[in-house]
Amino acid sequence: MTFGIKCPKCGLWQLPGPNCKTCGTWLDCPPPSPISPGGLGPAQILSPPLRKQPGIQMKALEGEQEGNLLSFHGAGGSLFSIYIMNIFLTIITLGFYYFWGKVRVQSYLMDQTDIEGDHFAFHGTGKELLIGFLKAMLVFAVPLTLLNVMPELMGAGVVIKKVAEFLAYGIIMVFIPVAMVGARRYRLSRTSWRGIRFSFRGQTWEFIKLFARGSFLTAITLGVYYPIFDARRYGFLVSHSYFGNRQFFFYGNGRDLLGQYLLALALTIPTLGLYWFWYLARKQGFFWENTSFGSACFRYTVTGRALMNLHLGNLLLLVGTLGLALPWVMVRKVQFVCKYLTLEGSLDVASVRQEAQKASATGEALAGFLDAGFDLS
Repeated sequence: MTFGIKCPKCGLWQLPGPNCKTCGTWLDCPPPSPISPGGLGPAQILSPPLRKQPGIQMKALEGEQEGNLLSFHGAGGSLFSIYIMNIFLTIITLGFYYFWGKVRVQSYLMDQTDIEGDHFAFHGTGKELLIGFLKAMLVFAVPLTLLNVMPELMGAGVVIKKVAEFLAYGIIMVFIPVAMVGARRYRLSRTSWRGIRFSFRGQTWEFIKLFARGSFLTAITLGVYYPIFDARRYGFLVSHSYFGNRQFFFYGNGRDLLGQYLLALALTIPTLGLYWFWYLARKQGFFWENTSFGSACFRYTVTGRALMNLHLGNLLLLVGTLGLALPWVMVRKVQFVCKYLTLEGSLDVASVRQEAQKASATGEALAGFLDAGFDLS
């Protein structure tokens, strides 16, 4: 697979190179000493895709065509039957079946999603999630509860209470990044396509440092740093993700979102907050289009209006049915991504080899307190 580059000045399509062969305009080429996205450290990149620059268009050569990457064949009615059975069994088992029910939903969504006719598979178990939940309660919930309750029971002074509040805040700040990394590690390790597992190989401590620094800079800049922090966080999670022995990469810089982010802040009151759907669409497209796998680049063509219609429609469904339409809402979300996500280039999966990684379900249990939804990213 070879990519062609269109010169922004003379419009000539040509093979990759540092300069246009006709007018000499600087174009783009892989850096001689590649680094991982967001400056996360050295990265071993074999034949990295060309990074998209403003004014430079890319198209596939050698007959490659772009098309929808994902297809989803599930239906809200089928998922609803699973949903109702899960509720019934969770009630009669005093909540224990919840973890097995969660696996059933995840397995259904994965099994109904495919790439070129090959379906995904989810290999997690309810027992793993139950054990992970118990570990998460022991590591985070118990200390947090004690810090909140013990000072009151002991009649401690103001200083002791403030110290306990500070420690509780510290636990929460560690809880969030640990949950994000742990959930991604578990979900990817239990997901396969064509019999090959995904995996996440980032270090939890590195993400905690990135998260703490980003949260601090966001706070002292009154939120202005947030899009940069958001992109660095996303870049870490993507660039440490693998399919077999092949790595994903993210090349985006959050500074490119800063203008749109500030515009969204300015238009929050005049648009009653609706402009944030347009910012979210811009951000999602930016994240996907700066993500690559080998020579393949993703494209996400969602619009703010489409995103607004999806979320408002889902809200109406949930409110109007008192939550019973949740299965249809989940299906609508997956179908929405499948509709707008396309691929430029070849996936080149023939050279991918299995490299399964071990992962605990504790992170998935922690993430359950934050987001229990189906994650296509």
